[in-house]
Amino acid sequence: IVSEPRLRIVGGRHPVVEPTLVETRFTPNDTALGGEAGSVAILTGPNMGGKSTFLRQVALITILAQSGSFVPAEEAEIGIAARIFCRAGASDNRAEGQSTFMVEMAETANILHHVTPHSLVLLDEIGRGTATFDGLAIAWAVVEHLQQLEGGAPRTLFATHYHELTELAVLLSGVVNLRMAVREWGERVVFTHRVEIGASDRSYGIHVARLAGVP
Repeated sequence: IVSEPRLRIVGGRHPVVEPTLVETRFTPNDTALGGEAGSVAILTGPNMGGKSTFLRQVALITILAQSGSFVPAEEAEIGIAARIFCRAGASDNRAEGQSTFMVEMAETANILHHVTPHSLVLLDEIGRGTATFDGLAIAWAVVEHLQQLEGGAPRTLFATHYHELTELAVLLSGVVNLRMAVREWGERVVFTHRVEIGASDRSYGIHVARLAGVP
């Protein structure tokens, strides 16, 4: 545990998902956020590729480390996170007349109003509940807001299917691209669940629909 706002995990694993696997082995992944590694990571890649699992894995390792527990990793250097913010999943609040998208935006607004340079931020598919260009504009602006935060950008993992956001790694300092690796053989797609440096240009939604049995 260190006081600087950085995060380095070697061979990190998800402590809940891994024990449930029977026929496959869990794929460990490294994480580097803060300092020269860049504080804001745009994570692209296929549906079913493991983006959401990776985000939650980083959060759980951070929580376990700060509570004094062993962590599921070969090595971990955890900068103290004052708060962990997470915006993931889809739900509505019908009792208060809030749509799924409204709930998503309210939670995102709460994060942006309370985040500090010592926060850990995990964002999964921000902007997906509205028109494509509206959603892209919102997601783009959220990344810009976090990168330009007074005092420094918080450690952020931003999973998205808006591949246009990968341009921000070129336009803004401290923003980097990560992707979930995929291997293709003809029409077959194999999800390796491995996090790599770089940007993905496809989400393989058609392949996942076929796997699900969509005619």
